[in-house]
Amino acid sequence: MERTLVLIKPDAVEQSGIGRVISRFEEKGLRVTALKMVSLSREEGARFYSVHKDKPFYGSLTDFISSGPIVAMILEGEDAISLVREIMGVTDPAKAAEGTIRSEMGTNVERNAVHGSDSPSSAAFEIPFFFNGMEIFSSRRR
Repeated sequence: MERTLVLIKPDAVEQSGIGRVISRFEEKGLRVTALKMVSLSREEGARFYSVHKDKPFYGSLTDFISSGPIVAMILEGEDAISLVREIMGVTDPAKAAEGTIRSEMGTNVERNAVHGSDSPSSAAFEIPFFFNGMEIFSSRRR
């Protein structure tokens, strides 16, 4: 089993898209093991996206992620990272495959509805950014 972090970004939250996004992942067999709604300060957004700090879009990206509430969740399943990325679609909604979350809910590269960890090392940084161990549940049934 693999875990990954997914964020429902402010644009999708504003569109009342929380339930639609979560359903898309659950329909493909992924299980939610942690979930919360939060609002990041600009400083927290900058820390979260620090991997992009030398890129020209860093400032606008951190402004956007801190512009409204987001939903953070951990999804668990077989090959969860790659499956989540397939369901989300590529970063640019205009280039995302039809039927993906970003093709349906995103408007541009920045306002693309969702964020998902792109690798196990990213997930290892991103998951504890939002969740402590007591907030994460196993998807394995008892």
